[in-house]
Amino acid sequence: MNPLPLVAAAVLAAALATPVAQAQTTLTASSWVPPAHPLTAQAFMVWLKEVEDATQGRVKFNVLPKAPVAPPQTFDAVKDGIIDVSFTVHGYTPGRFIATKMTEFVALGDSAEAISVAYQRMHDKHLAALGEHKGVKVIGVFSHGPGHVYTVKTPVQSVADLAGMKIRVGGGVVNEYTRALGANPLLKPSSEAYQMLQTGVADGIFFPAESIPGFKLQSVVRHGTHVPGGIYNTSFVMMMNEAKYNALPAGDKAVIDKLSGEHFARLAGRMWDKADAAGIDTMKAAGVTIQTASPAFVAELRTRLDPVEVAWDAEMKKRGIDGAALMKEFRAAIAAAKP
Repeated sequence: MNPLPLVAAAVLAAALATPVAQAQTTLTASSWVPPAHPLTAQAFMVWLKEVEDATQGRVKFNVLPKAPVAPPQTFDAVKDGIIDVSFTVHGYTPGRFIATKMTEFVALGDSAEAISVAYQRMHDKHLAALGEHKGVKVIGVFSHGPGHVYTVKTPVQSVADLAGMKIRVGGGVVNEYTRALGANPLLKPSSEAYQMLQTGVADGIFFPAESIPGFKLQSVVRHGTHVPGGIYNTSFVMMMNEAKYNALPAGDKAVIDKLSGEHFARLAGRMWDKADAAGIDTMKAAGVTIQTASPAFVAELRTRLDPVEVAWDAEMKKRGIDGAALMKEFRAAIAAAKP
């Protein structure tokens, strides 16, 4: 009896019984804020796990222990393939992103979730076509919660109190706002905030409530003034290297698309709202005095700050876009997106 047909049949049966190995892609991911910071732990890492789970491990992420570039260089690092996945603040590279300033203006609202979801909708409808993120795959755009003023020595109860103060800012509209309020902006990444305040290089900082304990500043700032709706917000983008995204199988790209856009914007915004509430509790426990800006102070702020938005509108009109109409639509979208 010839054993070869039996052997061949056994080999074929074994091959049919063995699952075909699925291709796996490992992408390099990096966060420039501390691992315990909510933006890393409760948004960035959560999204990476969502992708890994939804692709059943076909897409995995190698999270670097330390960011290979400084925060302002992150956009180009992702575009050029030094990092595959990360996020950045648009204002860290002044003059590069113009339309994204729309989410940084005064008194947009008190909910990061509502602002971020509305911002994503505006991005999909209007901003994406402008090409400011050319070279990367946008996962989502989002904002932190309302930005307020925190100081080391002197409480701020009026615009006059800010005159001459050195204020650490992250760039973008808040940089212009600081000058409009008579203070001196110090444009530095948030990771340098503690040293600047602790050594007296800066007198204060514009930050959301979450970021005070998020960067361990509750031991150095003593006073906070919260402005209803926020003095400003900060525009962020979560992104992926475009070539790496395009090289993925269609099914895996579909998974990433489903977990991008409004899904990610809501995830990030909701995280920040929860972190802001916890941040206020932490500051109060640490003895930071927090007051709400008076109506007179808010009116002063609007008088000084509204011209910045008017100037942006003029800049957008040069590009053929009605910035004022865009902001009216955006504010309505924020109201509609309130959780």
